[in-house]
Amino acid sequence: MRVVCFLILFSAVFISAQAQVISIKAFEPDSTETGFKVVRIKDLKLKYPTRSAKLTNPRTVLNRVKPVTKRYKRFVPTSFWDKVNEFGLNINEVAFVNWNAGGDNSISALANMRFLRNYKFRYFNWNNEIKLRYGINAQEGRKLRKTDDQIRLASTISYRKDTITNWYFSFKSNFNTQFSNGFKYPDRDNPISRFMSPGYLFLGVGFSYIPPGKEFDLYISPATMKSTFVLDETLSQQGAFGVDPGDNVFLELGFLITNTWEKEIIKNVLMNHRISLYTDYLISFGNIDVDWELNFNLKVNEYINANIGTHVIFDDDIKFDEVIAEDGTIIEPGIPRIQFKQLLGIGLLYAF
Repeated sequence: MRVVCFLILFSAVFISAQAQVISIKAFEPDSTETGFKVVRIKDLKLKYPTRSAKLTNPRTVLNRVKPVTKRYKRFVPTSFWDKVNEFGLNINEVAFVNWNAGGDNSISALANMRFLRNYKFRYFNWNNEIKLRYGINAQEGRKLRKTDDQIRLASTISYRKDTITNWYFSFKSNFNTQFSNGFKYPDRDNPISRFMSPGYLFLGVGFSYIPPGKEFDLYISPATMKSTFVLDETLSQQGAFGVDPGDNVFLELGFLITNTWEKEIIKNVLMNHRISLYTDYLISFGNIDVDWELNFNLKVNEYINANIGTHVIFDDDIKFDEVIAEDGTIIEPGIPRIQFKQLLGIGLLYAF
């Protein structure tokens, strides 16, 4: 009986102690424990790994890291200039050894260079071109002869009022001449043309139609000045190329139309077309001077190509079959004729 009473009393004291409210201290010292602990997780192997699971060790081993050998390109700002540098060399050779049909050994070479610097941005367009050509022919039993000779410079500045239209207000200049003397072979004593004899300079203002891209350009100028230079005194005294005898410059004012078109007509066959039509207002309006080039470039690979081309010129100021007396007087002034040149060659083309 005493044991039961003691257990009841002990239980009552314990319950009252648990129910007692503990007072909270207003100021307690800060704890030095951060509460942050590093817990290392052991690597776990997948019992049934999927196909896409990567079981490699994710830790990087420094002795297996290789240095970067490829240099990354630096940022290059957008340029509105288009540049073309081309050099070509065509060589044709014929050799005979004990050839029953006969023939003379010969070799021909034609070098040409072309440089373009074109700028186009919104309203402004500026195109510049330089073309240089020179060709020679060596044949057994005779001296070197010139087969081609050209210096051509062209520059066009164009401006349009908005970015929608393809019509531009344009100022255009062209200059043409040759490197060395030209002869009517086999006569090598009396040159029929020389450097700046003739030389042609066109300056004019007008309108250009330039659609998007770089392949087509049509220029129409109602006011173009054509200057013909004959700086050689002998040719000047003869009144060659339309100048008055004794004069070195002949000026004309007329109407000019030019067109250039470059297009890949089939794979690796590039067509290059250029034509110039000019008529003079004051002396012979309606008599049109024609200068037309048509070339086809057949690309074999990056460095080898073939070229087929024609060049047609008709100028009323250039006379043929002129008859001159011994005292220098002109008996027959001659007549203008169509000049035609055809080119065919294969060689190297290097762009840089």
